[in-house]
Amino acid sequence: MHQEENIKIKPVDKNNWADFELLFESTGGPKYCWCMVWRMTKDELKQNNSICRKNFIKQRVWSNIPIGILGYFDDEPFAWCSIAPRETHQRLCGDENLKNVWSITCFFIKKQFRKQGITKYLIEKAKDYAKENGAEYIESYPVEPDSPSYRFMGFVKTFEKAGFKFVRMAGTRRHVMICNI
Repeated sequence: MHQEENIKIKPVDKNNWADFELLFESTGGPKYCWCMVWRMTKDELKQNNSICRKNFIKQRVWSNIPIGILGYFDDEPFAWCSIAPRETHQRLCGDENLKNVWSITCFFIKKQFRKQGITKYLIEKAKDYAKENGAEYIESYPVEPDSPSYRFMGFVKTFEKAGFKFVRMAGTRRHVMICNI
């Protein structure tokens, strides 16, 4: 992994929205979804296109609703982790008995930074961010590496190494995993 002293983590807010846009619109970036897959309300689903999804996530940022953290390497955004209160998401199929739960639903890391332990680092920083904001639990929904879909949610082994425990399946691919922070 790149030296951690060169990596800075910042929550997405109005001040760094342009960095969030830059990362999502970069080569290979998730500009098609804008990390709205699990966030869209029934009304928003009626306007389900890339331009609207970008506007929907921007509205959340402008309303001070947490959406996630950006990783910076030498002041350039290179990584994303969606970490936000579970109630700001829809249809995750998590453990509804738990309160003060935040959800990790997505990662994006620029290609040249992959396979260097960045995902595990982002998980740890996401835990810190959620805890600082009142979370007691982090829920994740990773898949196995051979999954044909949902790979953006991370892999089971990565979350196991970060202290997450399996709760149940959500559908046929996603594993609901929980970590007490």
